[in-house]
Amino acid sequence: MPSSYQPKGVYSAQWIPTDASGRIDRAALARLIAFERGHGVYGLLALGSTGEFPQFSVEERKGALELIAELAAGLPVIANVTDIRPRAAVELGRCAKALGMPAIGLMPPMFFPVSPADQLAYFLHVAEAVELPVMLYNFPELTGKRIDLKTVAAFADRAPMCAIKQSGGEFAYHRELIALGKEKGFAVMSGADTRLAEVFALGAAGAIGGLVNIVPELMVRIYQACTAGKGDQISATSAQMVEVGRLVDQLTFPLNVAAGMEARGLPTGVPKMIVSPESQHLYQKIVGEARAFFKANGLATA
Repeated sequence: MPSSYQPKGVYSAQWIPTDASGRIDRAALARLIAFERGHGVYGLLALGSTGEFPQFSVEERKGALELIAELAAGLPVIANVTDIRPRAAVELGRCAKALGMPAIGLMPPMFFPVSPADQLAYFLHVAEAVELPVMLYNFPELTGKRIDLKTVAAFADRAPMCAIKQSGGEFAYHRELIALGKEKGFAVMSGADTRLAEVFALGAAGAIGGLVNIVPELMVRIYQACTAGKGDQISATSAQMVEVGRLVDQLTFPLNVAAGMEARGLPTGVPKMIVSPESQHLYQKIVGEARAFFKANGLATA
């Protein structure tokens, strides 16, 4: 069923800085959101993969949603409520609804094997209980489960589906999802940060990306040029995005996002996972290389 809300434009897959005790650093998060807002982002995804949602308890996630809703007031915030426990996903979704958020995001539940039929049942159960538009969130490299086209179509027929976020290595899947979205009335938001001109040419409504935390101005520039029919004028900006991706992708996700952010002078907080000396060394290498790149390309320190 088509939803009254459909995302479009460039959304930040919001990074969430924490201190050594795992508490969210309010001042740092406020600075990040202000930086993104200042460069024209259209909205945020709260507690997505870049937001490292599995690192937080349900209560911590509810607190994060409250804080992000406050700091991002005036921008639409989609709340990723994915959880292996359906009751937790529903609780988070109802929190998002109470905060006035326009939609929730749902990945397939992780860890245990889940058939496509059971994926659909999970999505429908949460959607019915929460009563908000839903953005399905396909990132099989992280969840171990692909949301196939048949499942997407069945969900769109039975629930208020506003969008699907397509992330990961299967770029060609954008084409099928965009075609289905036109038929069923939902948007496709891409996670292919370094291939934005291509996905917008295919008909994607927007992007939700981790690199928005690092170079929001580049991604907004590409989106606005493409929607204005001037996609042929942003080849240099697209090349810059490819280089940003190459630099940070020397390290694993999501620590690589933090390296790029530090290179721009943005606060990243304390890593939520244990980081080896080897990764720490590579992290510093990326910071140095990215900082030089940003300076050479006129991307000022935040």
